[in-house]
Amino acid sequence: MSDYDAIIIGAGHNGLICAGYLAQAGKKVLVVERRHRVGGAVVTEEIVPGFKFDLGGSAHILIHHTPIVQDLRLAEYGLEYLDLDPLFFAPFPDGRAITLYKDLDRTCENIAQNVSEQEAEAYRRFIELWRPLAEATVETFCQPPTPWNVGKNLIYKSGLGGRNWERLTDIFRGYGQLLRQSFAGEELPALIGWMAAQSGPPPTEPLSAPFALWHPMYHVSGMKRPRGGSGRLTQALARMIEAHGGTILTNAPAQKILVLNGRAAGVQITHSETGTAETFTAPLVISGAHIHTTLKMVAGHFPEQTTRMVQNSRIGNGFGMILRCAMDELPDYTATSTPRGAIGEEHIALQFICPTLDYLDAAYGDYLTKRPSADPALIGMTFSAADPTLAPPGKHTLFVWGQYYPYELADREDWDEIQEREAGRMLDVMSQYAPNVKSAVIDKLIETPLYLERELGLLRGNVMHLEMSIDQMFMLRPIIGMSDYRTPIEGLYLTGASTHPGGGIMGASGRNAAQTILHDTRPRWWQGGEEG
Repeated sequence: MSDYDAIIIGAGHNGLICAGYLAQAGKKVLVVERRHRVGGAVVTEEIVPGFKFDLGGSAHILIHHTPIVQDLRLAEYGLEYLDLDPLFFAPFPDGRAITLYKDLDRTCENIAQNVSEQEAEAYRRFIELWRPLAEATVETFCQPPTPWNVGKNLIYKSGLGGRNWERLTDIFRGYGQLLRQSFAGEELPALIGWMAAQSGPPPTEPLSAPFALWHPMYHVSGMKRPRGGSGRLTQALARMIEAHGGTILTNAPAQKILVLNGRAAGVQITHSETGTAETFTAPLVISGAHIHTTLKMVAGHFPEQTTRMVQNSRIGNGFGMILRCAMDELPDYTATSTPRGAIGEEHIALQFICPTLDYLDAAYGDYLTKRPSADPALIGMTFSAADPTLAPPGKHTLFVWGQYYPYELADREDWDEIQEREAGRMLDVMSQYAPNVKSAVIDKLIETPLYLERELGLLRGNVMHLEMSIDQMFMLRPIIGMSDYRTPIEGLYLTGASTHPGGGIMGASGRNAAQTILHDTRPRWWQGGEEG
């Protein structure tokens, strides 16, 4: 008799969501996590006394296109979301700025006032034209990527069939080209393109246009934050699992997936605090770890061709780093009239430092030479402006995400040696738009690509696990033949950012994997159960 019905490796948000659905369905689940706290890359910790820092993802947008929060009744387990509006604030070197709100009309008014009426009209056309495709993409993400699901959503529901061949050819472009042909000025392509770049592909990559064509959905879901930090989502998930009889072990890295007679049989862990090994058995094992890490844990039980395909899946050379700062005050942007020390709309929004697409292209060019971007594109995040629980009274947090930052560096440079230099460069760029930033820093945490690998298990510093190029998406993620969350080993399943639909705080992979497992394990009529 097995110890558990299912064992989930990794307490990232996808692993926890999968475990939550399984526990809710009555299965006895065990979650094993190598770190001291659940959450994976959706975790909040007090690194500087009195200041709560997210160590990974911060803005919660994608998950609100799914029913996960309601399905698992996470509000009952302490999860409270704060609506953040405006969504994006983009200052420019000439002193102008654009602010995007959830409301499309208000956004267009701001664009007309700060850019032009023509660009406001072009923005509205862009949103209305591509919204059906964006909605169809959401549906595709929330289902296993079978040929039927992908075709049904991206061809039939997207409105790209029939006579819309011009729009169909647009999808094959890089999002840089698409945005340049959609707008006359530089401001909106820079803003939309910089948000599209968060998934990884550069503006020039062919077939990357859909990353920009997702943009209409920001006007649907808006942006939210859990009160108390991004990690409150995963803490609520942990409480939900335990309330349904599940068990969670931290400081318990999985070393090996047990396979007997071609099927999963359990997991061997090592307790970090004592160094002792322990084995737990279950007929179902779900790995939320990186696909390359999972490959090592199956110890040669995958077929040779599968092993080779996984080994050839591209992790890439990192692409971002994060600077977390405890602050005496909020950034004082010269592009706004907000009095210094006051909280303005710009502090609620994500703050985009990327004046043109050419600027983003140049940053990516540095990265291709294995050098950190000389002029990095940045996103500033000051969530303490909306959530005072993140910092002591009168103080604030500033998180700065920058691209592009390679994991492997040229000239034999080492991240442990250059991290202060690169953090200083990020602050220098921020100071061009908010001159008070550097002097307001009390203390900081620098999350280089190497830090992301060491601390969060994000191999080579890629927060998406695998590069989000078209050849590693949908039915090809992580490889062809395993995109439905099943593996060649019976009873072994996958979830997490290595699987469809990829990285980001969405949870669709965890939900999709759970639905697949529950489908596979439901009693059949010939076994004395009921089909339904």
